[in-house]
Order: sequence, then structure tokens, then C-alpha cells
Amino acid sequence: FVGLVGASSSVFNQVVERDTDRLMPRTATRPLATGRMSVRDAVLFGAVLGLTGVAGLAFCFQPLSALLALSTLAVYVLVYTPLKRFTSLNTVVGALPGAMPPLLGFVALAGRPGPWGWLLFAIVFAWQFPHFFAIAWLYQDQYRRAGMRMLPCLPGAGGLAGRQSLAYSLLLLPVSLLPGVRGQAGIVYVGAALVLGVAYAVSSACFARRESRTSARALVIVSLFYLPLLFSAVLFDPVVSRVLRN
Repeated sequence: FVGLVGASSSVFNQVVERDTDRLMPRTATRPLATGRMSVRDAVLFGAVLGLTGVAGLAFCFQPLSALLALSTLAVYVLVYTPLKRFTSLNTVVGALPGAMPPLLGFVALAGRPGPWGWLLFAIVFAWQFPHFFAIAWLYQDQYRRAGMRMLPCLPGAGGLAGRQSLAYSLLLLPVSLLPGVRGQAGIVYVGAALVLGVAYAVSSACFARRESRTSARALVIVSLFYLPLLFSAVLFDPVVSRVLRN
């Protein structure tokens, strides 16, 4: 159900940005940008996805998770998406709904936010910045042509995307290790968080040292491995810890 709400956000994002998408080669082949799908059909599809996801959370899990999911959808579509045209702070705003899925899942199962839910939210929140800054740097010419105010597109912003990426990756490392410090995670999670965090920080440092297509692409690749591997460690850590205790 959380995935359905996320898919709905993506659909409405493409509805709002269909004209902008036509100006960028990386998005020009999207269904709305090419006219393969009508705006009416896209809005209907997005509404069905969103309503199904929110209703499923409300009736099958917890009403609070449904309310949070609806709020996440609204902020992403109505605040973050149009904000891209006005300020580079759109990345900070967009990182809030972007970090909500693990917290939504936690609330759906536990009934309320808990330490693990907030920690996963904080991890995904910090993770997003190096990931998106590297992507924005790679496609800065397209974003600039489309009128998107991403950080690397700003006048005099040379080197800023790299430095910001390094700052957030260094913040992510201790945040990701907090479950181990608090005694909520074992050796599997702590080891994965340490290795992945160092790899992310080193990749961000290379991007900060010299912003180039090579360093930006490397950072994007590392970021794509980071979350699935860390979340896998979250799942397998209790199993391994139980085996070691026995």
C-alpha cells in the first residue's frame, strides 16, 4: 500500500511536469511528455493508486499510517514538485516525503512511530542528498534549460554540490550506526552500516574533490547499492543474532 502511494506521487509528478519533461532528453520519452497517455487518464490512474494505497493502510493496518501517507502524497505533489521552479531548497523539501516510506511501514505495523521508524527515516533523509546532488550535477544543463533550480544550476555554485554531498554522507555515517549504539542492532547491521557508510563518504569525497562525470556517476552507483544492502542488513541482523546466541 505504501508502494501504491509512492506510485501515485510519481504519476501526479509527471502530470504537473509534463511540459518541463519535454525539454529534457532524460524525461522526454515519458508517456505524458510524448502524448502516449492523456492527462485525464493519468490523473485518474494516479487517483486510483493513491486512494487504494491510503484506503488499504487505513482499513488493513493503522489510520495514522493512512493519514501520514496522504500527507506525504500532498507535500510531494503540491509543494515539492512546483517548488523546483523557484528555489534549490526543493531538494530539502522533497527529501521529507522521500524519507517517509520506511516510517510509514513502521507505523502501519506498530501503530505509532518508534525509534527504529525514526532512525530509518533519518537514514533515508540524509542518503538522498548525495544521490540527488550527483544526478543534478550530471544533468545540470538539462535542468537549466527546463528552468529547474537545482543546486548545481545556480550561478557560482561550482563545487557546492560536491561539498554538500560530502557533508550529508558524513552525517549519514553516525546516524546509521545509532541502532548499534542504542543496542537495537547486532554485528551484521553495524558491520554493514559501517562499510556502506565509509564507501558512501569516500565516493562523496571524490565527488567533492573533483566534480566530474566520472565521480558523479560513481557516487550515483554507490548510492543505489547503499539502501538495498543496508535494509537487507536490517532484515537479516535479528536472524543472525539469534543463531549466534544459540
